[in-house]
Amino acid sequence: MLRGIIRGHIVSTRKHDRLVGSKFMEVQIMKNGELTDEYVIAVDCGVGAGIGETVLVTTGSSARVALKTADVPTDAAIVGIVD
Repeated sequence: MLRGIIRGHIVSTRKHDRLVGSKFMEVQIMKNGELTDEYVIAVDCGVGAGIGETVLVTTGSSARVALKTADVPTDAAIVGIVD
């Protein structure tokens, strides 16, 4: 699991049918409490995260599980907002 800060959102007018209605966010990754130059595009799993919030991101096959279906083509999913 990764921690990061949402820096923006991605608008996609065409996407896979299973991703229609999903919100794509650009997340700047943190390591050891410090921001890095790494970014990932992640699907919001319904947590309602917004720009500037610190979030938890899961990657790989766990991202598909977070979206509650194994056939969604995604590699990263936002699964929580850090208080």
